[in-house]
Amino acid sequence: MSQLLAGIGDTLVITRRNLIRIPRAPDLLIGFTVQPVMFVLLFVYVFGGAIKTPGFKYVDYLMPGIITQTIAFGGYLTAVGLNEDLRKGLVDRFRSLPMARSAVLAGRTLADVIMNLLATALMVAVGLAIGFRFATSVPQVLAGILLLLLFGLAFSWIFALMGLLASSAESAGSIGFLIVFPLTFVSSAFVPVQSMPSLLQAFAKANPFTIVVDAARALFLGTPGNSIWAALAWSIGLIAVFAPVAVARYRRVVAN
Repeated sequence: MSQLLAGIGDTLVITRRNLIRIPRAPDLLIGFTVQPVMFVLLFVYVFGGAIKTPGFKYVDYLMPGIITQTIAFGGYLTAVGLNEDLRKGLVDRFRSLPMARSAVLAGRTLADVIMNLLATALMVAVGLAIGFRFATSVPQVLAGILLLLLFGLAFSWIFALMGLLASSAESAGSIGFLIVFPLTFVSSAFVPVQSMPSLLQAFAKANPFTIVVDAARALFLGTPGNSIWAALAWSIGLIAVFAPVAVARYRRVVAN
């Protein structure tokens, strides 16, 4: 029990360290906050008039997708930060301290959850300012936010693995973008799947981003569908696959 409590304490310390670091790296903070706002304004005011979303104002259709994309990209901070810590020898210093080894990865991913929560609050505020409105109850909205945070946690573990595999912080971020960017755009995040060519439709319907975005719309806007449990299964499944692989890779790296 005492070891568990000590491990939790170490994780919270590493989480605090990662959160304190972000305001001191303005480029990361700007990319995590300004870029999603620019996406919202670009899609609503430039592309929105050309995209047909029957039954919805485009801003209502868009916001669940933008929030999902922002949360998924939140793991970028873990990929870059973890790789930098490895290259600069900070992880070696952690090994010399009487702290739980699990705290490094757990602290990173927990910091991502907190940053994703702040990013979600920012996106909701921007959405409300330009006309987005929730159409469901407060418990449903909160359930939608929790579901998206869980999905973001899954991608934090994916990005953690990218950070451990990459040769530099820049390549770690680039690999993550190459994976996440196509998944977000070939999904229902920005346009209805029915508007895509048939081959892309088949991919988009099976895409976890489509499933999670549709679940968020169901919880935020009350749209029909049974994608909520599928989204939960995808999120838990991704964590179950990538968290152990990332932990194994981390153990291998620090053992060398």
